[in-house]
Amino acid sequence: MRAPISAALALLAAPLAAQTAPTPSPVVPLAPIAPWNPATAYITAGQDEPGYRSWYLAAPVRAQQVKAFNDYLVAAEVGGVVPTWQLFRTATSWQRCGAQPFEIPPTEEWPHIVQTLRYIRDYVIPALGPVEPVSAYRNPVLNICAGGAPESAHKLYSAIDMVPLRPITREAMMRTLCGTHSRHGAGYHAGLGFYAFMRFHVDSTKFRRWNMDPAVAAECPPIVHPEDVVTVGQP
Repeated sequence: MRAPISAALALLAAPLAAQTAPTPSPVVPLAPIAPWNPATAYITAGQDEPGYRSWYLAAPVRAQQVKAFNDYLVAAEVGGVVPTWQLFRTATSWQRCGAQPFEIPPTEEWPHIVQTLRYIRDYVIPALGPVEPVSAYRNPVLNICAGGAPESAHKLYSAIDMVPLRPITREAMMRTLCGTHSRHGAGYHAGLGFYAFMRFHVDSTKFRRWNMDPAVAAECPPIVHPEDVVTVGQP
């Protein structure tokens, strides 16, 4: 009986041995997650850091001008609040307007940026984390082309448009900045405004707010002086 049983087992094993191993399913790599960088929505080639280096080297006098401005900020105790070169960014629409991507403002306008940087240092960065300026000074001609208001704080070098560098939702950003502005903005004459996506504006020209999402605005304490509330327009 052993011989027939062994033969039967051999017959059963033969087809199994002939079978090939199943082909594994191909591994589909996951798409890489893009790093958080909201500045890319506003900064084009030429207004980025390599563009700044090219602009800086294009005219020898700029080295002296940049050093003088940086020394001024250090003396005013606001050096290093944000990278100095980012404070030279002009308008997002600089190319369309045929303007320079960077510009050193006239020296008589330098004092205006100091109070704005103090507010950013004292209250914006502690509440929101690091920020990146995407637009600061606009000369009068560029301001008109860029659609700025006639009395824009950017013309005075008091205004900085920024984006947060730490991930946060637009609503949370608005709530955070509005709460800080309600508590501390009046003492700095701080203006606070919001634009598309994650871009927001701070200046030290006048205590006011504008362009907040209605749901967040309803939660934010009103400004003491109603005449200082700006609801439309771009400063």
